[in-house]
Amino acid sequence: MEKNVGKVDRIIRVILGIVLIVLGLVLQLSGQGFWWLALIGAVLLITGLVSFCGLYKIFGISTCKKE
Repeated sequence: MEKNVGKVDRIIRVILGIVLIVLGLVLQLSGQGFWWLALIGAVLLITGLVSFCGLYKIFGISTCKKE
């Protein structure tokens, strides 16, 4: 699996992922049914942590600097 998510992109994904997970769980616990926010947050967090995004691969995008 070739990395295609750069440093700045990773930081944004991890922070946004954590925020969406917390927000989704808080809203879900209050009975408003926003579990899907937590799901999107989990995807962002995982793609940020592993530095790979499947959609980037499909569209041929890479935010990594070439070595």
